[in-house]
Amino acid sequence: MLKRAFDILFSLIGTIIFFPIFLSIAIIIYIDNPGSVLFRQKRMGLNQHPFTLLKFRTMTVNSTSSNGSFDVGDQSRVTRFGRILRKTKLDELPQLINVLIGDMSLVGPRPEVKKWVDEYPLQWKYVLSVKPGITDNAAILFRNEEELLASAAHPETYYKEHILPQKLAMYAEYINNHSFTDDLVIIIKTIHSVFKN
Repeated sequence: MLKRAFDILFSLIGTIIFFPIFLSIAIIIYIDNPGSVLFRQKRMGLNQHPFTLLKFRTMTVNSTSSNGSFDVGDQSRVTRFGRILRKTKLDELPQLINVLIGDMSLVGPRPEVKKWVDEYPLQWKYVLSVKPGITDNAAILFRNEEELLASAAHPETYYKEHILPQKLAMYAEYINNHSFTDDLVIIIKTIHSVFKN
């Protein structure tokens, strides 16, 4: 109950505080590359129930993206402004709305598309026994994941066999040991990592 109250309070405050930034980003996205300013994609949530994850759009429109296509390592469709949004993680801001409506938590395992959940069903069944989150220790560790994948000879294989297993192990560790204090520490570490880069 404390975690949910914290999520509601801070996602609401965050949405209000960042509204001018939301509006500015939306206008720039539309000017830079006309189309929807939001990117919507089905992700697997609590108890493996799908939900629509929101991000600011950072790539040119691709009709298959919402169905879980994986453009891993492919930077060719990223827009000029999209590169800035990804670097600063500002593309994640709309997920405050996901938190506010109850699909996500501020801190928790990052949600995945069904394709990658199906690769490790037993692990994901445990991981998705809690709400997915905007940030966690794995998100901080793999903050530059796109660069790692872009340099890999076979990005999808590298993601499946190297990155995803590490993430799942960290997700399980979070579930086994997390506390409200730990969540606060993760939020502080996330903010620090954004400004550090």
